[in-house]
Amino acid sequence: MSNTIEHFQLQLEGELTLRDTSQSSLTVHTFTLSLTQQDEEIINCHLTFSVTPELYKRIDTEALFNLKPEIRGLLSAGDFQPSSNIQIETILKPDLLPLLLENASNADEAAAYLLNLSQQQPELLSESTNEKSGTRKTNELPENPKSPYSLLSTESWLALSVKQQQKSGETGYQTFWSYVNPTALSGEGLSSENLSESLTNFFKDLVSGSLSATTKELATETLEAVSNLFQELTEYHSESRSKNPTATPPIFQAIVNFFTEDDWAFTKIQGELSLNLAFEGDNGRWQCYAKAREEQKQFAFYSICPIKVPKPKRRAVGEFIARANYGMIIGNFELDFTDGEIRYKTSIDVEGDRLTSALIRQLVYANVTMMDEYLPGIKAVVEGELSPEDAIAKIEA
Repeated sequence: MSNTIEHFQLQLEGELTLRDTSQSSLTVHTFTLSLTQQDEEIINCHLTFSVTPELYKRIDTEALFNLKPEIRGLLSAGDFQPSSNIQIETILKPDLLPLLLENASNADEAAAYLLNLSQQQPELLSESTNEKSGTRKTNELPENPKSPYSLLSTESWLALSVKQQQKSGETGYQTFWSYVNPTALSGEGLSSENLSESLTNFFKDLVSGSLSATTKELATETLEAVSNLFQELTEYHSESRSKNPTATPPIFQAIVNFFTEDDWAFTKIQGELSLNLAFEGDNGRWQCYAKAREEQKQFAFYSICPIKVPKPKRRAVGEFIARANYGMIIGNFELDFTDGEIRYKTSIDVEGDRLTSALIRQLVYANVTMMDEYLPGIKAVVEGELSPEDAIAKIEA
């Protein structure tokens, strides 16, 4: 089996505006973007940039780019001086790499996409309006880790090294993240052995093999600081990467990306590759489910009717649904005769292809439109106001 690794790098002169957790801006003017490809799959993205000593002081104080004190190594040759810029090399958190790769396949496209996002960042309002449902909610840019704009968050990048060129030579330090194999950070080879080896090498260089009580305390803090991230990576990749990963994002990630970009509020269903969402149309509000079937390369979207059909009305509603389904092009209604649940399903099989936002959008909005259109008829049949035939005739007139 081949194990070809290639690096693609692009240096740009231009303003790239990042934001910290409080949404304060941080602008860099010169940066280098590089992608690493292994066996034709992009496995990581590096962003290297220079900042003034004054700006580095802010980064240092606020521990931006995950520069927590406990994961930093020692300065190699004295303190930083206020006379020259400081270079910081970072790597994108692996769970955000699919967001970038949905819009870029090489370093040129990745840099262009980040610059475009930087220029088009939305105003940071306290609330935003969902045009589809008319509901208002808090702006999701600060806290939603799956928003495209999260690529511009300082917390989405792990600092690998911090360096400064001085007259006497170079000084700087490496962080714990630079000791971790990039393939492990991208989800390949992620294991306790990898973590243990990385920690051992980090502390070996930090203390030259001597573990004092202070160093042991620092080791505990460092382990605690990185264990949460590795836990997130383990959960993410166990759910969303297929057995034979490719450069194309997995189906579940494509679903998450779409609903994030389309401004839907959702929650992940524990233990499943599914999302729970809500939609409000002209005729009612109901729950929806978006489900990924990774092995089968399928995506299914369900609208759950807010009306449960009582047992005496299920035969009539069954007739209504049969009449409604006749001639349906995209999707169909389903009735569970056991509990009276009605749902509308749209689905697609993308084996041999990829699930795009355009395909998801078509299935989702075709789905909720049909539920909203037929909901008054379902209600009329359940309440005995119309026969199934008359209810369908009224809707489809």
